[in-house]
Amino acid sequence: MSRCHSRRDILNTGLKLAAAGSLGAGGAAGVQAREGPMHGDNALHRVDEVLRGASAKGELPGVVALAATESGILYEGVFGRRRLADGSAMTRDTVFRIASMVKAITSVAALQLVEKGKLSLEGPVPEIEPALSEPQVLDGFSAAGAPRLRAPKRPISLHHLLTHTSGFTYRLWDAKRVHYAEAVGKLPAKQRNQFPHTPLMFDPGEHWQYGPSIDWVGRIVQAVSDEPIEAYFRKNIFEPLGMKDTAFVISAEQRRREASVHRREADGSLLAQPVERQIPGQTFTGGGGIYSTAADYLTFLRMLMHGGALDGVRILSPETVARMGENQIGKIEAGILKSTEPLASRDIDFFPGISLKWGFGHMINMQPVANGRSAGSLTWGGLFNTYYWIDPAKRVAAVFMTQVLPFGDERALRIYRDFERGIYAAVG
Repeated sequence: MSRCHSRRDILNTGLKLAAAGSLGAGGAAGVQAREGPMHGDNALHRVDEVLRGASAKGELPGVVALAATESGILYEGVFGRRRLADGSAMTRDTVFRIASMVKAITSVAALQLVEKGKLSLEGPVPEIEPALSEPQVLDGFSAAGAPRLRAPKRPISLHHLLTHTSGFTYRLWDAKRVHYAEAVGKLPAKQRNQFPHTPLMFDPGEHWQYGPSIDWVGRIVQAVSDEPIEAYFRKNIFEPLGMKDTAFVISAEQRRREASVHRREADGSLLAQPVERQIPGQTFTGGGGIYSTAADYLTFLRMLMHGGALDGVRILSPETVARMGENQIGKIEAGILKSTEPLASRDIDFFPGISLKWGFGHMINMQPVANGRSAGSLTWGGLFNTYYWIDPAKRVAAVFMTQVLPFGDERALRIYRDFERGIYAAVG
């Protein structure tokens, strides 16, 4: 069901809701806030049709997609179900597991500490653990198959960690890392203990490879701030912005609003997975494991789009936010991932033929995307096919949330791209 509003209603309502940090609970699915000429209105109706059709045909279990311009909320689409077969309808305040979309939040937290003079971007990272302050680099394998390790050419810096140029990698997207783990696993127990669990796959600053670098950033934030990361986030980011549904541990009431993860089967159908268990006393890092809503995350994106402040609350300086969106890796290319576990992730190349760089917390497309975002736009996503982008040039921010595995699911990405095209058709 859809509801249209006058231009004045759109702007007044959108700004009030954004100021509250949430679009509210309940309400009809497929509500859009419209602004602009008729072609924009038609484009947003087309977005409705795409998202409604994807949910009706079972291509997605359900989806919440939001977009905002500098003026306020532009579009809100809510379609499908939280859990196929036996779940309730998707709502605006549905809670999602956003996985690696927390990395941008963790990057903001670290940069707050840089602004306060408590962390250095370019100096060696704090010596919180030997794996970070005294790492070893994988330098091939012996004739017998044992890994060879050496000291890195230079220390790891916060800059390396924030840009995924540290040398730490995920096994999910690094065959070399898988080979290392298998080689160590074949050694006698006494020898295995001599090898680090997380060595560097290359010298810091020499390549880009997605990995647990931001997990380490989260641990640095904890050590420097002397408080758990969830407490730091809550006091310095979530509460100031009114992000009430973003947390590492959710309440019983939020759990009732949670969407289930669905796995894509070989025939293209979706199978709902068991709801994950929260472990009491669990510790958290900055690379994943967080929950949020589309409305909360759009509030975070709008803060960045507005140069680090929203509704009178400043989170970062404009200068720091600008640096987050600049190429921080020079001539190194980023963003392409080769999966080692197809059931968890497809191979990833979101923008074939386009140069991709990394700033602080985001991937950057260096050329414009056809019928979509401008060159210099910022983006990333989460394992369960949640995605966002910020377009500083056209002043557009958007979030797309569903719960599907594997990451990079072809159907989810096609629908996400159709959403993006519709938003840009609306804003011109």
